[in-house]
Amino acid sequence: MESAFAERLIAWQQTHGRHGLPWQVSDPYRVWLSEIMLQQTQVSTVLGYYARFLERFPDVASLAAAPLDDVLALWSGLGYYTRARNLHKAAGMVMSEFGGQFPQERSQIERLPGIGRSTAAAIAAFAFGQREAILDGNVKRVLTRCFGVEGFPGEKKVEQQLWVLAESLLPNQGMTAYTQGMMDLGATVCTRSKPACTVCPMVDRCIAARDGRCAELPARRPKKVVPTRRTVMLLAVHQNRVWLERRPPSGIWGGLLSLPEFETSEAVDVWRRERGSGDLLPAWPELEHVFSHFRLIITPQPLRLDILDGRVVKEENGNWLSLAEAPDAGVPAPVRRLLHRLAEER
Repeated sequence: MESAFAERLIAWQQTHGRHGLPWQVSDPYRVWLSEIMLQQTQVSTVLGYYARFLERFPDVASLAAAPLDDVLALWSGLGYYTRARNLHKAAGMVMSEFGGQFPQERSQIERLPGIGRSTAAAIAAFAFGQREAILDGNVKRVLTRCFGVEGFPGEKKVEQQLWVLAESLLPNQGMTAYTQGMMDLGATVCTRSKPACTVCPMVDRCIAARDGRCAELPARRPKKVVPTRRTVMLLAVHQNRVWLERRPPSGIWGGLLSLPEFETSEAVDVWRRERGSGDLLPAWPELEHVFSHFRLIITPQPLRLDILDGRVVKEENGNWLSLAEAPDAGVPAPVRRLLHRLAEER
C-alpha cells in the first residue's frame, strides 16, 4: 500500500506538480534559504525576497561574513525575524564547524539554529537525495485526510502518529520528486478550504473524501482568545532625522531598529523634556498589526524637537537616521509604513 502511494504521488508530481521554482536546484545553500523563507510564508511572497537575498548573499560564506543589520534589512517585511537571525547564525556555524560545506545528514543539519526535524529532512532530501520524511503543515493535512487521522496535528501524540505514517510511506528512490509532491499536493490540491478532490491522485483511497470529512480533517486547533495589546510609538524628528532604537535580541522584532514605545502619551512627554524642547503634534490614527498570538494597536505620536540636548544626539541603544534612509533600515513592516508617511509629510 505504502509503495503504491509513493509511486502514484511521484507520477502525479512529474506531470502536475510545481516545476521551475528558483530553489528547485541541488545547491544546499539555496534549498536551505528557501526552506527558511517558506516557513509561515507563501511562495508568491517569498519569490522577490529570495531573489534580492541571493543577489546580496550568493553563498553561505558571504552571508556569514555580512553584518546582521544587513541581513535584517533585506529580511524586513518578511516577518518572523528570528528566522533571519538564526539564518545568519547558522551560516557562521557552517563556516566554523563544517568548513564551509553544508552538512548532508539530517541529524547534522538539525544542529543548525532555526532548523527543526522537518526542515532538516527537506534540505537533506532536496539537496542530497536523502531518504527522510517531512511533516510540514501541507503534509500533515494530506496525511490526516488521506488516512483519516483524528485529533489536532499539533498535539504531540497525534504528531508522533503522523511521523510514523510519513516514514512508512517513503519510497526507496525518487526522493526529490516525492518530497516535492507531498508539498505540492497539500499546497495546490489538498488545500485547507475547498480542496480539489476531483483532480487529486489519492481521491479513491482518501478516507476524508470517501466519508465527506474534508472540512473536519485535520481537526482544528482548540480556540483561544487572542489578546490585544496597545502601545504608543514615538516619531521623534529633529532636523530631518528620526530617532530609532535597537530592540532586544529576543522577542517580537528582536534585534531590529524600531520606534520608541510607551504606554501613555504622558510618558512620551517625559521623554521629550529629558532630551530637548519641541512640540508634540496631534497623534495619527491607530494602526493595527496582527501577530500569531496577539493583536497590537499602535498609536503613532509625532514629535518635533527644535532643540536637542547635545548629550543625547546619539545614545547607546539607537541613533538618529535621516528620513530618507530610515525606511530602508532593518525595521518592522508597520514601522516602515509609519516612516514612509513621516517622510512624505515633511
